[in-house]
Amino acid sequence: QVQLVESGGGLVQAGDSLRLSCAASGRAFSRSAMGWFRQAPGKEREFVAAISWGGGNTYYTDSVKGRFTISRDNAKNTGYLQMNSLRPEDTAVYYCTARVAYYSDSYYYQYRDYSYWGQGTQVTVSS
Repeated sequence: QVQLVESGGGLVQAGDSLRLSCAASGRAFSRSAMGWFRQAPGKEREFVAAISWGGGNTYYTDSVKGRFTISRDNAKNTGYLQMNSLRPEDTAVYYCTARVAYYSDSYYYQYRDYSYWGQGTQVTVSS
């Protein structure tokens, strides 16, 4: 079982940066692939970034490539999403998610592949 709590959201201006954190409880996190999704008002939840539990593999949706960086610190049971050059279209509730994975290099980008979800943190980017 893994419980996830996001933090670090807020209101920023276009071009600013934010770092989201995802604090996990449960020993399974160190063997769990992790991801970030977001959901804007009136839109479906969409994939943002993923990382394997070994940390060696990452994957991003095209719209955030080169601006966002996903990382993790298994010793601290925490995952991160560094968001630079934020745009108004990045405004959404951001969700941390995880699932236990057998292989250390596995990552996932489909909503249905994940087992555990946080409650989300709001990110608002003003123009």
